[in-house]
Amino acid sequence: MNTDSLADYTSLLSPDTMAKIHRLELVARGVVEGFVSGRHRSPYKGFSVEFAEHRQYCPGDDIRDLDWRVWGKSDRYYVKQYIDETNLRAAILLDASGSMAYTGTAAAAQDGRAASKFNYGRLTAAAMAHLLITQQDAVGLATFDSKVRRYIPSRSRAGHLRVILQELADTRPGSDTGVAAILHDMAERLHRRSLVVILSDLFDDPAEILKALQHLRFRRHEVLVFHVLADEELSFPFERISSFRDLELDERRLQLDPRAIRRAYLRQVADFLGQIQQGCGQMSIDYVPMPTSRPFDEALAEYLAQRAGKARPRAPA
Repeated sequence: MNTDSLADYTSLLSPDTMAKIHRLELVARGVVEGFVSGRHRSPYKGFSVEFAEHRQYCPGDDIRDLDWRVWGKSDRYYVKQYIDETNLRAAILLDASGSMAYTGTAAAAQDGRAASKFNYGRLTAAAMAHLLITQQDAVGLATFDSKVRRYIPSRSRAGHLRVILQELADTRPGSDTGVAAILHDMAERLHRRSLVVILSDLFDDPAEILKALQHLRFRRHEVLVFHVLADEELSFPFERISSFRDLELDERRLQLDPRAIRRAYLRQVADFLGQIQQGCGQMSIDYVPMPTSRPFDEALAEYLAQRAGKARPRAPA
C-alpha cells in the first residue's frame, strides 16, 4: 500500500490542524515586494504608519502630508514619507525525492496514519499555503527530486489554494535527490524578492546546500528551512543485522550489522546537522528541525508563534 496516496486533496487540511494555526500569521522579517497593501514591509515608500524620511514638496502632493514643523523652521515645504506595507510573495519548495518516502516506526500519526517524511512535508506545505492565502499573500509551489517536477508561480487568489492542494495530493515521492541544484535553479527563477520555504530532508552535500542557500540570500530572498527527518535517521536504534534499501535507487541494498556502524553513523549525522544549522544561522536563515515523531501542526504552530514574538528589523533607509 502506498502510504502517500490521497483520495482527496481536502484531506490535507483537517479541522484540528486549522484550529491550531488559524489565529497565527506569517510575517516577513525582511523587505518584500508585493502588489496589495498588507502586513509586510515594502521596499517602496508610501504613506503608511511608520515614518521613513522627508522629501521636498511637489505640486500635486496631498497637503495633509506636509510637515508643518519643518516648514516653521526652514520656511520650506517637505512631505513626510512612510514605510509602505505590502503583501508577501512566498514560494514553497517540497522535496519529493525517494528518500522522503521513508516512514519510521516512531512517526506520529498525521491525518489518522503514520506519516512518511514526504507526507509530513506535504501536510506542512498545505497548512502554510492556506495560512498565506488567508492573509491575502501570494504563494507558489515547486515539487522536486533531481529536477523541478512542477512549478506553480505565486498567486494570492482564493482559488489558487485549490490548485496547490491538488498538486500536493497528486505528487508522489520519485527518484534520487538534487537539493543544491534545485535551490540554485529556484534562485534564478524567482525574480521578485520572496519568502522561500524549503521542506526537505536535505540529503545532499551540506557544503553544496549552503552554497545554494547563499545564492538565495544573495538574490535577497528570505529563507526558511524545515528540516524533515525521521527519528530513526537521527538515533539509528536498529539492533539486528538487516538489509537496508536505498529508497532512491531500488536496486541498491546493503546487509549491515547496525551495532557495528552506529557510532560512526551518529558522528556523521551530528556533523551534517551541525554544518546545516550553523550555516543557516550565519546567513540569518530560520532553521526548524521537524522530526516526524512530532505532529506537524504542533511544530508549525510553535514556530509561527515564536516567529511572531520576535521584533521585525527596521527597513533600510
